[in-house]
Amino acid sequence: MESLPKHISDIDNPLRALTLDVLRQRTSEKWRAYPADVLPVWVAEMDVHLAEPVAQAIIDAVRLGDTGYASGTGYARALADFAAERWGWQTLAVERTAIVPDVMLGVVEMLKLVTDPGGRVIVNSPVYPPFFMFVTNLDRRIVEAPLGVDRRIDFEALEAAFRTATASGERVAYLLCSPHNPTGTVHTEAELATVAALAAEYGVRVVVDEIHAPLAPPDVFVPYLRVPGAESGLSLMSASKGWNLAGLKAALAVAGPAAAADLARLPIEVADGPSHVGVIAHTAALRDGVAWLDALLAGLAENRRLLAGLLAEQLPGVRYTPAESTYLAWLDCRELGLGDRPAAHFLEHGRVALTCGTDFGTGGAGHARFNLGTHPDIVAEAVRRMAGSI
Repeated sequence: MESLPKHISDIDNPLRALTLDVLRQRTSEKWRAYPADVLPVWVAEMDVHLAEPVAQAIIDAVRLGDTGYASGTGYARALADFAAERWGWQTLAVERTAIVPDVMLGVVEMLKLVTDPGGRVIVNSPVYPPFFMFVTNLDRRIVEAPLGVDRRIDFEALEAAFRTATASGERVAYLLCSPHNPTGTVHTEAELATVAALAAEYGVRVVVDEIHAPLAPPDVFVPYLRVPGAESGLSLMSASKGWNLAGLKAALAVAGPAAAADLARLPIEVADGPSHVGVIAHTAALRDGVAWLDALLAGLAENRRLLAGLLAEQLPGVRYTPAESTYLAWLDCRELGLGDRPAAHFLEHGRVALTCGTDFGTGGAGHARFNLGTHPDIVAEAVRRMAGSI
């Protein structure tokens, strides 16, 4: 599979634009971490061209030599306008935002504001592995409140974690992933309202990672801070995942009305971390890249249906429920009898790189994460190789 055909009809789907031989010229982590015979469907990078307005904004900045330090509120204003139009969130106040280097470093800064060294941070596992890494490195302790068998928040487990963690009187935070990575679950407004009510009851501060928000259908995603009762929450948002801008670092911290004083304590030097070109790119994406995003969402929906069909035909022992959001697929491989780390088997015997489920904490054993943000033919080839390895 050295190249993939590009057809005129593919133009409207960003996922069909790039051939495999072109993708292998990339030097990013996805395409350099493994040997050339390995098909990478692991780390969260998409195999797409940049949206034209984003590419043009970057080119214009480079031609002007506009590569200094980030400044101004253009990014925040672009996000506020996007949120109002896309999600009906009319109360995202620019004055309650702060620019941060990226979402995870923003999470770290928010946790510094609302917890103390040695304190507890609650997460819903299986969850994005850097949650564990960054929180532990910050000298905070992870408390897991595992998702239910339906891959949604288990509120009995969450309340038990809140009760136990707050019993000593320390400051506790709940690090919520919305939409959830790796399952792609989009929390409902009712679920988020329950989160807010429990957090208020137990005095837990909610910090929410909403980096995948643009990858959910606009009529499905609900911003946490839009929910009544969430006024003390802190959110991290970015155009990074929706427009494939991980290498152009920039994100925004957003505070609810009751958290404005906390955000005001953010050290001023944090704002020096983001890339100015990154801010320009993210702003252009939010302002002028919506049509491209909608085409991408349609392509991702096609890829989810494709993957479900291919697995049913070729790997019926793998359980997969297509999600409403993200470009990530959470595969339950336990029936294959490959042990806790099926991704290791698929890499060694199928030359396909997936993300190992055990990295996601409790509930990840026997699972693997598959990146759908690629050409449909690559999805098909990956499944063919995985099936052939069994």
